[in-house]
Amino acid sequence: MSVHKIATFALANLNPAECLQQMVSACTDYLKVAEQEKTKRREIDAWEKETITKINAQRELLMAYLDRSFDERAENFRALFAVVDNAIASGNNEQLALTLNSITEIAKSSPFKDLANLASVRAALDDPDHEWTF
Repeated sequence: MSVHKIATFALANLNPAECLQQMVSACTDYLKVAEQEKTKRREIDAWEKETITKINAQRELLMAYLDRSFDERAENFRALFAVVDNAIASGNNEQLALTLNSITEIAKSSPFKDLANLASVRAALDDPDHEWTF
């Protein structure tokens, strides 16, 4: 069979209405999928903005907490070193020993250890199945 005969046979069996229906159906399907994908992108964009806002808020809280924690520690160290200076100036070895011990204890503790406690409390608050005992 020649190419000309195949083309003639295909044209003779072609149903223009069915062809048009297939084109309309394909176009309609495309438009539905395109709209669904646009909706998904809008949802993802909204989720992204919400998540970034939450992260920024948590970062600000953490930074404020750390600022206060370190400011408090710095003030405690300043006050204790002032006591050390007075103890040295007055020759009070007992007060000097007690104050140096206090400085050592504060230096051993980290303000970051409290973050673990805060994280566990936050996790408990977020867990609907958590049982609180008092």
